[in-house]
Amino acid sequence: MSTLINFRDAAAAADPGAVHARPGVLFRSAQPYDGPSAAPQKTLAENGITTVIDLRGPDECLDGDWGRPEPGVEIVRTPLDTGFEISQRWAGELRDAADLGAFYLDMAQSSPQALAVAVRAAARPGGVLIHCAAGKDRTGLMTALLLSLLGVPDQGVVEDYTRTAEALPAIFARLAERPHAQALNTETMDIPEVILQAPAGAIAEFLRLVAERFGDAEGFLTHCGVEPETLQAFRAKAEAGRG
Repeated sequence: MSTLINFRDAAAAADPGAVHARPGVLFRSAQPYDGPSAAPQKTLAENGITTVIDLRGPDECLDGDWGRPEPGVEIVRTPLDTGFEISQRWAGELRDAADLGAFYLDMAQSSPQALAVAVRAAARPGGVLIHCAAGKDRTGLMTALLLSLLGVPDQGVVEDYTRTAEALPAIFARLAERPHAQALNTETMDIPEVILQAPAGAIAEFLRLVAERFGDAEGFLTHCGVEPETLQAFRAKAEAGRG
């Protein structure tokens, strides 16, 4: 069993028949909590993961979060940060799942370079793991875009996203224990209730807005500066029946 909370093969969860996406290529999780322990590295090795995409901001990270990665494993840090301006724009506005989905798009649009770096890393050979802190919001939107790029239907993307709800109690408990300024106390902090959930409507609204404004995930990622050859490379390794 993995020591990473909220860890799963996103392609297998969203597309269990491997109709669109190859299993064993695209994984997701919350951040590691084992410090210098070799346990997270064992999970990477067992699943053929050679690239870890860390979407957290610098103030969320602790020294030794990934211990000492094994040779052949690279940690790519590309912060997809909510930022002060975005937080201010959305203060008091996150009331329901649709608001959360719109927030995801705002966050993604505000970090186009970070998204482009993440996609380039995901296109590298070998398995890739995407994570942020909880493995829900930033990880959710990034995973949704990549799954959509492979042709996974929206319903499958939604089913993968909502599986995070099962892990949220454990995630929040561990976040509250972080010896860090970004430790999360869901009982004392003023956090919109929807942020503490993984509602299907959030990622469904995100996908709807992407399609409405950019045509599809490819259109949005191209808008963010991802090169056609990068998109082709990711599909070549991650589409079912290829690679």
